[in-house]
Amino acid sequence: MPYFVYKIFETPIRRLEKLEQHDAFRAASDRAKQIRGELASDASCVIKVIFAETELHAEDLLNQIRAPVPNPQDD
Repeated sequence: MPYFVYKIFETPIRRLEKLEQHDAFRAASDRAKQIRGELASDASCVIKVIFAETELHAEDLLNQIRAPVPNPQDD
């Protein structure tokens, strides 16, 4: 399964923009870090790497609302 690199905009509406696709995590991760460095001053988007079967599956995963992870220090 491939790794996809996405640019995600939250405002004015949530929008996903596929940037690249890679066969190996290392290549996708390195590229995402490079893009984040180039966009360091642009706070309007985030760069994410997602592992999925297809582009449609990747976008579905990125659009799912995830419950926050409980923090053991809050107990």
